[in-house]
Amino acid sequence: MFDAQLLSNARQLSDRLVQLQAPIRILDAVNWDRGVKETFFKHGCERNPQIDAAYYQQKSLGFNPEKLRHELAELQRDIVRQLGRLNPASQLMSRACREYRDVVRMIEARGTDEFHELSVELFGHPDDVFHANEPSLSELATMLQRPLDSLLASDTMPEEKKSINAADAVQILQQQLNTSMPSVDVSVMLSDGIVSDAAAGSDRIKLNQDVQFSQRELDILEVHEGWIHVGTTQNGLQQPYLTCLSKGTPSATITQEGLAVLTEVVTLRSTPRRLAKLVQRIHAVALAAAGAEFVEVYRHGIEQGMSADESYTLTQRVFRGSTATGKPFTKDLAYIRGFVLVYNLIRVAVQLGKVDRLPLLLTGKIAIDDFRLICELADSGMITTPKFVPPHFKDLRGLATWLSVGRFLGDFSFTQLENDYRPLIP
Repeated sequence: MFDAQLLSNARQLSDRLVQLQAPIRILDAVNWDRGVKETFFKHGCERNPQIDAAYYQQKSLGFNPEKLRHELAELQRDIVRQLGRLNPASQLMSRACREYRDVVRMIEARGTDEFHELSVELFGHPDDVFHANEPSLSELATMLQRPLDSLLASDTMPEEKKSINAADAVQILQQQLNTSMPSVDVSVMLSDGIVSDAAAGSDRIKLNQDVQFSQRELDILEVHEGWIHVGTTQNGLQQPYLTCLSKGTPSATITQEGLAVLTEVVTLRSTPRRLAKLVQRIHAVALAAAGAEFVEVYRHGIEQGMSADESYTLTQRVFRGSTATGKPFTKDLAYIRGFVLVYNLIRVAVQLGKVDRLPLLLTGKIAIDDFRLICELADSGMITTPKFVPPHFKDLRGLATWLSVGRFLGDFSFTQLENDYRPLIP
């Protein structure tokens, strides 16, 4: 247990961290305006967008990067001085200070080669491997693509039509969240300023007003944006001392997206096309990392069966913050990378009989690498258990059983299984 003075210091330091990171908006700083898309299509999708460092410098960040980096460094020194270098809360917040400084450096480097290098430092590279002598993230994406291609080629699982306009989707999703998250005050609204179909804030979910949705997509948004992104934010805000858990660093973003994708899968909301979309993001980042320019990545998307709008949106996600001939922004690796990390952590926890620890993943926006610290802080009482816990984490019997069976069946050789069972399936 910690004494009252240390707890008070932790709360003050955490509040300072929340305040300092508040103006940092990575996506706002790197996104391209609509005129870029209009120009690209005006020229028949044959010319790379004219984006350079000067383009980004026109955007107002709302803060002084040099001053903010200095303030974050000063806060980190205060954290160590007041809490001690070995204190788990000190380690947690010090790591966040370092990451936020790197984020600021990355934003400053928009339109330069250094932007990509810092992006890799924060979000990873498609050639990264999880363990020695195992497939890279890009290779894992290719392995996952094969069964998805077979499923997508089948007529037995057609995608639901996108027949719900954005205004109606707001009402439907709001009702679903009111039912599944009654203890959380979350609002759904329209937005005309987001690149993706939807985006979550601390207590709201924005839907792109120019997009139509299917009911399946709204079901995915309920668990992905609502249960995980909004839910963990609200859990972080409820913390008595470490309020900074309501804010996500890049490493926490990886865990967040992994939890969200896992939740889509275990609640049976996801679809082959949804997973294929996440895999395509990895392929697009890998192409750009290997030297492909904007037009080349866009054409690859068209070759993969995407519509012109879908391929442009994907390619823009990859090159935002960079230039049309530069190396990519690697944030979109977070979904599959995070899924693998979270899945493996949960699987090992089940194997070790530590299932009771798993709800702590929802305490706030945490990084997998900090999970040991989160457990120590929970044991000490500095962190409280999450207020909102999705159904599949509230009753862990089903999840634990599913993972245990998966671990058992995973020891079989799929190649041998395929050879033995293929003749049985006409």
